[in-house]
Amino acid sequence: MRRSIDDQPITESELPPGAEDALPVSWAIAICDDYDDATPRVVLTVEDLGRPGTGLVAHLSADSARRLRGAINDALREVGEDVGR
Repeated sequence: MRRSIDDQPITESELPPGAEDALPVSWAIAICDDYDDATPRVVLTVEDLGRPGTGLVAHLSADSARRLRGAINDALREVGEDVGR
């Protein structure tokens, strides 16, 4: 099973001023259980915008996905943003 959950391109116009080392990227989240152990994992793909198939793909266990979610929540809280749901 493979199922896309969400994706978001980040264009040059969305990059912060002064971020010369930042590139426009696209990220995508999916789930997949096409592994030898048939365990479902969260798949995070990050790639240069306009260069599909050339990015990095992380196959995250449930624990790793929760840790990533926690880190994003902590970062949002640090900058005074609502962490949402």
